[in-house]
Amino acid sequence: MEGLRFACQPGCTACCRATGFVYLTEDDLRRAAAWLKMSPSEFETRYVYRTRRRLRLRKPPGSQCPFLREDGCSIHPVKPTQCRAYPFWPELVSSRTAWRQAAKLCPGIGAGPIVPLSSVLRAAHEMREAYPALYGIRNRREP
Repeated sequence: MEGLRFACQPGCTACCRATGFVYLTEDDLRRAAAWLKMSPSEFETRYVYRTRRRLRLRKPPGSQCPFLREDGCSIHPVKPTQCRAYPFWPELVSSRTAWRQAAKLCPGIGAGPIVPLSSVLRAAHEMREAYPALYGIRNRREP
């Protein structure tokens, strides 16, 4: 296989409206806070739910993400790693069935140019590295 065909479609926010959580890395948190001209602690207090192993955005009533607007993502230039890597998440690119299921949600899957396999695998690796707890990978800093 040389790669996967994908291109975000103008005006589409289907992936942002799907049920689930938006997870963050510490770097994601800092970038978004800076973009919004807030301190990281202010941003976290207002927008983040933190557990021992994960950070995620709080969901406002009736939405999946506090930054989703009718015209798209209000923090698009600094969007979280999870959002930037979609649809090249490990669980989607490692299974034809999962990729086909994702295509039912995302009109960009199967559209546009072929994304080289090396780029797809790099994005999947970035997801695993950014969110090890999601993939059952023990954080190297944890005892």
